[in-house]
Amino acid sequence: MMKTKWKCVCGYIHDGESAPAECPKCGAKAEKFTLLDESAAALVERSRRTNALHCRLVDLARQIESVSKQGIEDNLDPGCVSVFKKSLESCYVIMKLAMTEMQGHAAKGKWG
Repeated sequence: MMKTKWKCVCGYIHDGESAPAECPKCGAKAEKFTLLDESAAALVERSRRTNALHCRLVDLARQIESVSKQGIEDNLDPGCVSVFKKSLESCYVIMKLAMTEMQGHAAKGKWG
């Protein structure tokens, strides 16, 4: 069963049976929260999962970035360096794609 969700005027989403006395983000009082309907609450849950997956992609790309830089620095031979340079370029694309998608989610209120 999905928890009840309340949205503050600042966009903060609270999970609970009632709105909090005060928003932890902006300090707004409980009456500034709106109860989300089932459809909106389900979208928040889906968005949370998808955004967490995008964050994982960014984290994995950061790991590839680190490994690639180490491989370039090691400079064993031109073939290896080429692979590490291409991997480095690809990880930047992955990071930018995921970050751009998350930015779009935030702009559409699909963050939660």
